[in-house]
Amino acid sequence: MTGGGLAEYAVAKANLTVSRPAEVSAAEGAGLLIAGLTAHQALVEFAGIKLDGTDPKKTVLVTAASGGVGHYAVQLAKLGNTHITATCGARNLNFIKSLGADEVMDYKTPDGAALKSPSGQKYDVVIHCATGIPWSIFERNLSTNGKVIDASPTFSTMLTFAKQKLTFSKKQLVPLFLSAKKESMECLVGLVKEGKLRTVIDSKHPLSKAEEAWTKCIDGHATGKIIVEP
Repeated sequence: MTGGGLAEYAVAKANLTVSRPAEVSAAEGAGLLIAGLTAHQALVEFAGIKLDGTDPKKTVLVTAASGGVGHYAVQLAKLGNTHITATCGARNLNFIKSLGADEVMDYKTPDGAALKSPSGQKYDVVIHCATGIPWSIFERNLSTNGKVIDASPTFSTMLTFAKQKLTFSKKQLVPLFLSAKKESMECLVGLVKEGKLRTVIDSKHPLSKAEEAWTKCIDGHATGKIIVEP
């Protein structure tokens, strides 16, 4: 679960494996876990959103919503009692809308770059899957106790997090470091089996051409997941 390599076979701990049902393809399963678990942990454990929709309504922003973590976050948030705003590139606006987002913004437009909700709402939760957005932009768009969950925390994230803890800030920037749990994995696989969650595959590459997959990944403009197959 730590990533960092590609191989035809790998060894994993039993408590970090789940059976793949016939309804879930190998490619869907391969793309699901790291990105899906990150989105699940952010929404369920950090934001406290219940996927059965029984909790009080929350306004949620997902940045870089067409990427690996982002496209799962939109779908999972939709299962809860949420109003979802999302940012992505212009070519993916309709795609993200189809996943369940209530409002979608092109991140290159002035309002998209400012993360300003088209309906004027403040965000209770932000699932931050992009980079390069300063805390000041988030802060002005958060509700009183709003929380930004950073799926790719940097040193700057940690400094801001520490400062907010020391000053007892109600608005928070929270770094997320994935902690894989079997029950979360089983939940995700079950949702895919039931048709409530899907892995969107940007492209597939044979292991012999893995460098092509890495190049596409580093480019940062994939829609969904990039899959390497044996």
